[in-house]
Amino acid sequence: MRKQYHLRESPRGLLAWDIDRLIDLSRSRPVQKIALSDIREFDEPFWFNQEDLRPTVRDVAEHAKLIRDCDLQYPIILDHTGRVMDGMHRVAKAWLEGAETVNAVRFTFPLEPDHVGVAAKDLSYDRD
Repeated sequence: MRKQYHLRESPRGLLAWDIDRLIDLSRSRPVQKIALSDIREFDEPFWFNQEDLRPTVRDVAEHAKLIRDCDLQYPIILDHTGRVMDGMHRVAKAWLEGAETVNAVRFTFPLEPDHVGVAAKDLSYDRD
């Protein structure tokens, strides 16, 4: 799997959570079924949400490939408020396959980000 981060803008600057750490922390969380209709990001800009970003056909095709290749056996990861931190490609795949739910794990407490105020382009995308 490629190195990934969950990114969110904040008053403190860009917040970044290392997906590998989120997966490790989520292993002990119970898996539950979540209705796709309850995932608010499904109907909001998520991947191409920067104002100055206009995705190319290649960008869209790369996401289509990620959706096609993802594995629904792995649960998505939700933060303590129910927002998706990892797994939007799985959400999209579940919807494309006609599912009404997806497996999820949810944190019940806020998780501190791994990086604060670091630009996405400056994060390490090398595997440790």
